[in-house]
Amino acid sequence: MRHNKAINHLGRKSGHRKALLANMATSLILHKRINTTVAKAKALQGYVEPLITKSKEDSTHSRRVVFSYLKNKEAVTELFRTVAPKIAERPGGYTRVLKTGFRQGDGADMALIELVDFNEAALASAPKAAKKTTRRSSKKAAEAAPAAEAPAAE
Repeated sequence: MRHNKAINHLGRKSGHRKALLANMATSLILHKRINTTVAKAKALQGYVEPLITKSKEDSTHSRRVVFSYLKNKEAVTELFRTVAPKIAERPGGYTRVLKTGFRQGDGADMALIELVDFNEAALASAPKAAKKTTRRSSKKAAEAAPAAEAPAAE
């Protein structure tokens, strides 16, 4: 039984699993999207999102911490130079997992995992955010509107 076991071991020993996730995270950062199984995509999401959060602060310490996970200089440079500025104001949820069907050979459930702010097709089709308004009327706003028009009328 696997009661209270939060991590998906993916059928691998810990060293193999760490290497797998580090390589997949490197590929995700460099290529912005990768195709893999749903289980690996969900495990990768939990692995790479804290690293992206860490990259928001560009310091030597955070670079070294991220490098200790990724072990790839090009991926660390890409993460801090191009990915971090784009996601600077986003509070979380840097990746998206989209299920794509089943693999032909063994029927494994496949998924596409991508960085959210780097999908140009989704960004282009997304509607522009409308001005946020409240549903209740504000007495202060109603009183301020006639007062604003009065000096302009003179």
